[in-house]
Parts: sequence; structure tokens; C-alpha cells
Amino acid sequence: MNSDVVLGIAKDMIELTLFISLPIMGIGLVVGLLVSLLQSLTQMHEMTLVFVPKIVAVLLGLLFLLPWMMQKLVFFTQNLIVNLPQYAR
Repeated sequence: MNSDVVLGIAKDMIELTLFISLPIMGIGLVVGLLVSLLQSLTQMHEMTLVFVPKIVAVLLGLLFLLPWMMQKLVFFTQNLIVNLPQYAR
């Protein structure tokens, strides 16, 4: 196993991590921006009004996206295990 193979696997892992985590972070970002806009329009600056909707939105996003995330992770892991003999050369 040379350094090119290791770097390729590491690159694929980082890409997969970003690909899986970006939708959840995007949901949190959009909800945070919408709540901040609503707070600035109504001039209500309460911290729990930002925190609670973000938590609920991220949890709902995880609820709906978790099967897709697990499918991607399992496929990557299976591919890694199947190709392990080729990597060991």
C-alpha cells in the first residue's frame, strides 16, 4: 500500500463526510437566517427563539436524511472492505 492509495482513501472519506454533513448544516443555516430575519423585523431578541427552531429543524432533517446518510456510509464501507486486498498490494 503506497501513499497514493492512502491519500486517495483519505480524500474519499473527507468528501463523503462533507457530502453527508452539508445538508444538515444547510438546514441549520437556513433556519437560523430565517429566525434572525424574523427577530430583526419584530425586534424580539431572545436567544431561545434562535436555538429551539434550529434544534427542531436539524433533528427533523436528521430524521428524514438518516436513511440516505447510512446508505452512503454503508456503501463506502462495503466498497472499502471489498477492495481491501487490492489496497494491500
